[in-house]
Amino acid sequence: MRRLALGTSAVSVTELSFGAAGIGNLFTPVDVAQAGRAVDAAWDAGIRAFDTAPHYGLGLSEERLGAALRTRPRHEYVISTKVGRLLRPTTGGGSDLANGFAVPATHRRVWDFSADGVRVSLLESLRRLGHDRIDIVYLHDPDDHAEAAFRTAYPELERLRAEGVIGAIGAGMNQTEMLTRFVRDTDVDVVLCAGRYTLLDQSALTELLPEAAARGKSVVIGGVFNSGLLADPRPGATYDYATAPQEVLDRALRLQAVAGRHQVPLRALALHFPYGHPAVASVLVGARSGNEVRDAAELLARPIPADLWAELRAEGLLPDDVPVPEGT
Repeated sequence: MRRLALGTSAVSVTELSFGAAGIGNLFTPVDVAQAGRAVDAAWDAGIRAFDTAPHYGLGLSEERLGAALRTRPRHEYVISTKVGRLLRPTTGGGSDLANGFAVPATHRRVWDFSADGVRVSLLESLRRLGHDRIDIVYLHDPDDHAEAAFRTAYPELERLRAEGVIGAIGAGMNQTEMLTRFVRDTDVDVVLCAGRYTLLDQSALTELLPEAAARGKSVVIGGVFNSGLLADPRPGATYDYATAPQEVLDRALRLQAVAGRHQVPLRALALHFPYGHPAVASVLVGARSGNEVRDAAELLARPIPADLWAELRAEGLLPDDVPVPEGT
């Protein structure tokens, strides 16, 4: 178990967190029964941290996650959602697949990091989830809205935290520079860093992770497979949401070869890697079915031989100053 800071307190969480974008029909439809089974499997695997967002399926992910968790003891799990995109009705029709979700385009997303926008977004999320409080609220992808995020959205989250409506404040992004600024310049409790601390990209180690560790802030790591390449390295595989460049694919294949010599799936190695840093509280893994959840839990339970990490260093695939998990 690891500790995840929530305001002035901390809770124990399992190493895995459940990412609920998949049950919001990410790329392909998932029926309500399958979505429920995915959450049930996560619970049975001991997962007690669940992450969602209005963006995921135009609110469908929040609705399904809230329904699946509603009968669970509320004090036993952590639920996080995000603010920054308001959902507003539209009559355009069609599908939302252009934004990645196989749902009807009944709403449009409106960027809004104003104080009112944050409060309205949170109230709408509470309604969709069917909960009266949310444990963590992340500022969602404020890359192009930095000043509004720092000047208006973040202070509003501080007020909501003081009111007890939310337990903790965070920011979730695919970059490290602004997350480091949040850690240094605000009183965020946790940041969610996607794709920047993996076997292929350790840029979070330059500033973000050391700053978080020094200040007692938690980091949740997402995107450990770098959008698919580290799950199945092959020609045409995606890396950071685009086709992987040949040199990156070659590196992933070399990582896979070393892992294979130790009878370890590359996916298991990728899942274990972030836990080498003490600031990492949990790894967020998206799942759309019970089988995917069970697979992730089984991969994390596999021991990683110490000599595998040593061989990665010897092969130049892992820098000497990058920490690796102990005791596996």
